[in-house]
Amino acid sequence: MKVSRGIRNCNPLNIRRVAGTHWKGQILPLKGAGGSFCKFESMEWGIRAAFCLLHTYATKYKLTCVKDIITRWAPPTENDTQSYIRHVCLLTGYGGNQRLTEAHWPRLVRAMAKIESGADLDDETINRAWNLFTGLNS
Repeated sequence: MKVSRGIRNCNPLNIRRVAGTHWKGQILPLKGAGGSFCKFESMEWGIRAAFCLLHTYATKYKLTCVKDIITRWAPPTENDTQSYIRHVCLLTGYGGNQRLTEAHWPRLVRAMAKIESGADLDDETINRAWNLFTGLNS
């Protein structure tokens, strides 16, 4: 069975590398190597990065509903964004225009990881990532 890139890279939401951005727990590629996606030390660090991005979406861009978050995360120029939104809503039970708070993010991330990389994230992994995000394990 083939393992998806997101799972191999401990990056279940397929976060892209951005010049000048280095996430906690990110493994930097060898000089001249890499690819477009981040690679993390563990699944928890990859999920933590997703929580950080959701925080930026909410605070900087005021994106707080599934429709707006997914449209930025998976833009129509690269994805079937409407299908992505429908699937996230089905997997989470959230409405597309429902205002989400941080309390909704673990379920949202679980659904997005399923769509992005086929990852079935368990509660324990998500909770450890959440603790890294909130600083409880710093």
